[in-house]
Amino acid sequence: MKWIMTLAVFLLTLSSSALANSISDATPQTAPVIVNGEVLFVLRGITAYPAKTRANQVSARIKALAEDERFDPTTLQIVEEDDRTKIKAGNLTVVTVLDVDAELEGISRNLLTRAFLKKIKEIIAEYRNDRTTSVLLKNSVFATVATIVLVGLLFGIQWAFRRLHAWLEKKVMRHVERLEAKSLRMVQAEQIWAALSMAIKVMRVVTILFLFYIYLNSVLGLFPWTRLLARTLLTYIINPLTTMGTAVIEYMPKLFFLIILVFVTRYVLKMLHMVFRALEKERLKFAGFEAEWAWPTYRLVRLVVFAFAIVIAYPYIPGSDSAAFKGVSLFLGVLFSLGSTSFIGNVIAGYTMTYRRAFRVGDRVRVGQTMGEVTEMRLLVTRIRTAKNEEVVIPNSVILNSEVTNYSTLAREQGLILHTSVGIGYEVPWRQVEAMLLMAAQHTPGLRTDTPPFVLQKSLGDFAVTYELNVYCDNVDRMFQLYSQLHRNIQDVFNEYGVQIMTPAYENDTPEPKIVPKAKWYTEPAKAPDAK
Repeated sequence: MKWIMTLAVFLLTLSSSALANSISDATPQTAPVIVNGEVLFVLRGITAYPAKTRANQVSARIKALAEDERFDPTTLQIVEEDDRTKIKAGNLTVVTVLDVDAELEGISRNLLTRAFLKKIKEIIAEYRNDRTTSVLLKNSVFATVATIVLVGLLFGIQWAFRRLHAWLEKKVMRHVERLEAKSLRMVQAEQIWAALSMAIKVMRVVTILFLFYIYLNSVLGLFPWTRLLARTLLTYIINPLTTMGTAVIEYMPKLFFLIILVFVTRYVLKMLHMVFRALEKERLKFAGFEAEWAWPTYRLVRLVVFAFAIVIAYPYIPGSDSAAFKGVSLFLGVLFSLGSTSFIGNVIAGYTMTYRRAFRVGDRVRVGQTMGEVTEMRLLVTRIRTAKNEEVVIPNSVILNSEVTNYSTLAREQGLILHTSVGIGYEVPWRQVEAMLLMAAQHTPGLRTDTPPFVLQKSLGDFAVTYELNVYCDNVDRMFQLYSQLHRNIQDVFNEYGVQIMTPAYENDTPEPKIVPKAKWYTEPAKAPDAK
């Protein structure tokens, strides 16, 4: 009930403030003469004597005569002059009728004056009757009864709609839930019930507003001080609706154009979607176009189609030619330009990486200090899962400006070369060292057997020769496990043949060679293979 009273106060305030401008003729050089809440007639004006000033003065004179109980309206008389006709009450000129006033109505000046005289007599009698004690008392009683009836109807409407809501929730929801089950959850019961509840609320609000309007129009029309407000109250409601309806009717051709444009755009996008899906599935092929480029290219083409459709639709958008619309568009454009620098940079970097084919989802890569498997490639960022099961989110602009090492690209066909270095003294024959390194590689499971490993002598140092063992693998996901197993086998082989590994540094010979005898390979707590 509080919001209804608030609406009433707001409506009364709005109406009172706009009352002086609520009634106007087709031309701005006219103004109505208003007495006792009724429009008697309309007068014209000139620049030196505006119509509003003239109409207010005539209204004041008629009101003064009506308030003077000694004045008899039958004594009003018409006085003809050369270029004007006057209606006088004794020596007081109530209103002067000019030829321009008659032209406004399309009748003769004499006939218009007689009509003015009749209206003035009637309004004076009505003015005095409306302010009698008996009439005011009767109207007050009627207003009180109307208020009580309104309050009762409002409570009744609230009660009825609550009952309706409960009944629908009990009866309809069961059918909606069955429909949801039959449609395999394509129809959501909660969404249907939310829409139905909203429709009930709208119906309740519309009903209350309608009753409230009837109440205001009836009660305000009972009293002369608010009668004009009651008669113009409908105008405040009808005028906006009429304006909106007229605008909608005038906009219909443009609306049909936009509807057709939307359908054409949707059809074009569906066709493009089918083409790029065929490219992705390699059912359709273009020379030099990779299947993994299908969806990024589709997004670019879709953006171009949307931009083209917006350019075509712009002149047909309501208010697009207004200065406010252009100002808001310019303001939003400036905000987007200032705040989207990094966003646009990341988007461009994302597309650049796609077409550069630097890597794809599932590849093992190194970006800067981060190494791991690519789990997701988005327009803005790329997600990498490291060997420690850490997810690293890297902006695409950072990747574009960084060195990227892809371990998976060539490993699928040619194999990835794993390499490790050892330092061996000059007293050990290099042929023996290479043979032992190759033996360690042969003992390591998981390496490629079709491509033989090889050994490089990288440098002849001050105290040792640096040998590099290179082996091939095609499973980059196990590269760390393969490295670990390879290092174990190198230690076992060199220990078995009594060769000391001098890596990482060597300064002088020790009394005992730094090797592990085979008898000590499985010293506690290590377990020999037979013991497992």
